[in-house]
Amino acid sequence: MTVQRPGPDVIGSAAEHFGITLDASARDEFAGLVDGALGSYDVVDDLYAHSVAPVAPQRDHTPAQGGESNPLGAWYVNTSISAETPSDTRLAGRRVAIKDNVAVAGVPMMNGSRSLEGFVPLRDATVVSRLLDAGAEIVGKAVCEDLCFSGSSFTPASGPVRNPWDPSREAGGSSGGSAALVANGDVDLAIGGDQGGSIRIPSSFCGVVGHKPTFGLVPYTGAFPIERTIDHVGPITRTVADAALMLSVIAGSDGLDPRQPESIAAADYASGIDGGVEGLRIGVVAEGFGHDTSQLGVDSTVQDAARRFTEIGAVVEQISIPWHRDAFHVWNVIATDGGAYQMLDGNGYGMNVGGLYDPEQMAYFAKRRIQYADALSETVKLVALCGYHGVANLGGASYGKARNLVPLARAAYDTALQTYDVLVMPTLPYVATELPGPDVDRTTYVSKALGMIANTAPLDVTGHPALSVPAGLVDGLPVGMMIIGKHFDDGTVLRVGHSFEQLAGGFPAPRTSSVVTVS
Repeated sequence: MTVQRPGPDVIGSAAEHFGITLDASARDEFAGLVDGALGSYDVVDDLYAHSVAPVAPQRDHTPAQGGESNPLGAWYVNTSISAETPSDTRLAGRRVAIKDNVAVAGVPMMNGSRSLEGFVPLRDATVVSRLLDAGAEIVGKAVCEDLCFSGSSFTPASGPVRNPWDPSREAGGSSGGSAALVANGDVDLAIGGDQGGSIRIPSSFCGVVGHKPTFGLVPYTGAFPIERTIDHVGPITRTVADAALMLSVIAGSDGLDPRQPESIAAADYASGIDGGVEGLRIGVVAEGFGHDTSQLGVDSTVQDAARRFTEIGAVVEQISIPWHRDAFHVWNVIATDGGAYQMLDGNGYGMNVGGLYDPEQMAYFAKRRIQYADALSETVKLVALCGYHGVANLGGASYGKARNLVPLARAAYDTALQTYDVLVMPTLPYVATELPGPDVDRTTYVSKALGMIANTAPLDVTGHPALSVPAGLVDGLPVGMMIIGKHFDDGTVLRVGHSFEQLAGGFPAPRTSSVVTVS
C-alpha cells in the first residue's frame, strides 16, 4: 500500500504554515526528500493491514424511521445484538441504547454530525463489549448532538430530540437520545457521554438518573473524543440501583485508554447502595444556586430535597466553594482550545499519547469535516473559530494556564470533601425549555445550547464523580439534584442517591409512555 505523496505545491503550503521560505527549486527538492521519508508510512500501512486491522462483524441494523416508531427523534439506528455466550448474567434481559458517539462494530455511527455520517466502526467500544459480556441486548444507537458539543437537543443533523415530558421541549444534550429513551420506557439502560455535563444534563431535563463516573474509572476506548482530559462515559438509567449495577459492569481498566490509571479494579457498586446515610455529612454548595439563569423554583426544590436527608440521619449544612464559579471558566478554555486542537484539527484522537486509536475513523472524519464544514452546528463552529484563535494566535498559552489552574480548582472541592462525604447542588439552573425554531438567531442558538452547564462543567475538568437524580417537579417538568463525591468514591455518591430515591418513594415518570410528535 502506498500513501499519498505531496507535490511541490503542497510542500509550499506546508512551508508557509510553519513560516519557512522555500523557492521553487527547494520545494522540488523537499518533495523528493519527503517522498523518501514516506516510505516508512507505506511500511506501517502494510504492517497494520496484515497485523492489527480489525474486520467488523456482520450485524443487522435498521435506520431509525420517524413517526410512531420514533416519536421523540431519539433513535438513530435500531439493532438487536447479544453475545452468544456472555460471561455473566448481571444484565441478562436488559435492553440498552448506546449513545451514537460510541462505537458498535458493524453498525453505522453518525455522532450527530454530517461530518461522520456513513462511517461504520470496525471495533466495539470497551463499554459495549462489557455490556454484551454481561448479557445485555444492544437494541440501538441513540441520537446525540452534533459532535456532542451542546447541552440542549436541537443540534443533531438528524433533527431534534424531544423531551418525553413535553415534546415541545428539549431533552438535553449531548446524550439527549439516551436519556429520552430511558425516560420514555423504550430501553432499560443507556450509555451516555459527558465532557461538560452531557450525561447529567439530559438526565435532569428528562427526570432520570445519570452518573458521570470519576474521570478514568470507565474506559473511554471506542468513543469519539472531544478533549481527552475531560472525556467521560457512564450510565443513564431509571433508578440509582440500575446505575450502580451498570457501573459495576463497565468500570475498570482496559489497558487501552490513556485517561485511565494503570490499574483500576472493578468493583461491585450495587452491593453497598442500601447502606443509608446515617451519620454522613452533606454540604450544600452555595455557589451552585442563584446563577443569572437560575429559576427560583429549581433552587428551592433542590434545597428542600437536600434538607430531607436529615430525616434519615444525615447532617446537612450550607457551605461555600468560591472556586465553583471560577472552575467553569477553566473548563471553557480547556474544552474550546482543546476541542479545536484534538477533536477538529486532530480528527478526534489527536496525537502524542498512547492507547488504542481508530485510524479508520480518523481518516474518514478528516475528509468529511472539511467537506461538510458548513453543516456543522453553530456551537462546533464557535469552538473551531475561538479555539483556532487560542491555539494559533495566542500560542495555546491560555490552555496552558487553564491546565495549570486545574489542581487549584480540584483542591477546592477536595478540601470541602475532607469535611463532607458528598456535596449537593442543582444539576441545572432551570427546567427544560422549548426547542427553538429553524430560524433562531445565532446568539440565541448558542445561548440555548450552552446556557445550562454552569454547575455540570466544572466537575468534568476536576474529574470528581457526579450523579444527577430527580429531586421533584417545577411547572410539571423534572428538576435534577447533583451529588458530588471524592475521586473514586462513586459508591458513596450512588448510596446517597439511592437513599434519596427511597426517601422520595421513587422517582416520577412522564405522564404517558407514548408521545405524539410535535411539528
